[in-house]
Amino acid sequence: MATSSASSRSARAPTRRAALLAAALAVAAVAFGPAAFAAPADPAAARVDAFDNTLLATMKSGGGVKERARKLTPAVDAAFDIPTMTRFAVGPKWAQMTPAQQKTLIDAFTRLSVASYAHNFDKYGGERFDIDANVQARGADKIVQVKLIPPHDKPVNLIYRMRQTPEGWKIIDVYYDGVSQLTTRRSDFAQPVAAGGAEGLLGHLNTLTEKLLK
Repeated sequence: MATSSASSRSARAPTRRAALLAAALAVAAVAFGPAAFAAPADPAAARVDAFDNTLLATMKSGGGVKERARKLTPAVDAAFDIPTMTRFAVGPKWAQMTPAQQKTLIDAFTRLSVASYAHNFDKYGGERFDIDANVQARGADKIVQVKLIPPHDKPVNLIYRMRQTPEGWKIIDVYYDGVSQLTTRRSDFAQPVAAGGAEGLLGHLNTLTEKLLK
């Protein structure tokens, strides 16, 4: 399935940066580095690869966090099944919300996911992503395994759960060190939902996003 600190920058603390990148809901990527490599043959892996190409290109192009967020918004929309992720993160209360409230939360969760990537992938420092060509099936879903490789530290293992949608394969969760980031989000959202329902969660999502975009 992020925190704000100068120490997260890749040139100073690769391990810290790797953890931040892996933990963002949103989430994830696969890149072979040089453009000469062919895209993965599996469509689920190819979806993640396309997202990561945009992510690394945005990092390399520079600009402020809001500019990076603007560039990454279409890529996040294309790579992630945000409605499914939002529904799971909200939990049982989702069924009690109106369609209008659900749409508002989906939009807010999208903004938070974009802001997380724009904040954490702030400056290119030689990172690359290696994809395991052996894409596994888990029921109707697929599992794409990736190594995040900082230039001066040990690789970080990432696992992406993909699901087929009308728009093709999309990411529905990211696992970092075996921990589901979507489950982590659900735990974080539980108190705002219990205290204030849809409006309480909306305020929480907007506050998190605003902090990331500063």
